[in-house]
Amino acid sequence: MKILNYSQKFEAEVINLWNSTLEWDLISVNKFRKQILFDDNFNSQLSYVAIEEGRVVGYILGTKRIFPYLERGLEPKRGWINVVFVDPAYERRGIGHALVSKVEKKLKVLGAENITLGAYSPNYIFPGVDKENYKCAIKFFEKLGYVAGDESYSMCKDLHDYQLSEDTIQKLKVAKEKGFSIVNFDYKYALEALEFAKVEFGGGWKRNLLISMQNNTAEDCVLLVLNKEEKIVGFCMRMIDGNPMRFGPIGVAKEARNYGIGGILFDIMQQEMKKRGIYHLYFVSTDIPGRRFYERHGVKLFRIFVDYRKTL
Repeated sequence: MKILNYSQKFEAEVINLWNSTLEWDLISVNKFRKQILFDDNFNSQLSYVAIEEGRVVGYILGTKRIFPYLERGLEPKRGWINVVFVDPAYERRGIGHALVSKVEKKLKVLGAENITLGAYSPNYIFPGVDKENYKCAIKFFEKLGYVAGDESYSMCKDLHDYQLSEDTIQKLKVAKEKGFSIVNFDYKYALEALEFAKVEFGGGWKRNLLISMQNNTAEDCVLLVLNKEEKIVGFCMRMIDGNPMRFGPIGVAKEARNYGIGGILFDIMQQEMKKRGIYHLYFVSTDIPGRRFYERHGVKLFRIFVDYRKTL
């Protein structure tokens, strides 16, 4: 068995093997290129294929930041293993272990002191390790010294029969009496919205809004909450990765949280999606409080991910 640095001559084999092993996370050529090869921090010295009998039987992608990411900067002590998989016909031959060891050693040389599985912003493939669908990965990484942390949740909802509930209609009436309004994004709010997102929720949320504005999708995909002074106190959006069904993020300033604005905002976004013929809503990751919020609004859990890390 040989381990070689990834090159594009392996592209078709890697993608085919990906789709035959990671059946819950199929990938196209275009998505592979966009999300992996064209990521600012892609480094062929952290991307390897395992070759056996003249063909690709395993692949791994590691990441170490070369370019700073918003307020996180370079995160110099941190590295990632974004994805790893081995042909089932060649399992239990030490191939996966060899690939992980190769990336761990390289990340350590580059200054990493700890490694996170998945959860690489902004182009993560997985927010962690899938607890139910890749149980073998859990056992594999735990044997290699990776330690479990918090869970995160992927959730979805069918919108075919969605209607605003009477409860939401009454809450919206009360909110309007208090001076709140929910409006579609307008570019006159652009700078205020970007600053609000950054100050209240961080650079990642600002970046999502900024990309939507740059792509001229914000007017269609973003809702704003205004107070009686017509200042932004909340927003939500969808399509952060180009998929119109993908919801989030959503956030409301503290001053507006006592009026149930977050729930009203989410319900109105569902209505707006249905108006546009979008009958399915999903998002990739939320925490325990987020899960409780969405479950109250009829959103169902469909995947559980576990955060895994290792100190080198």
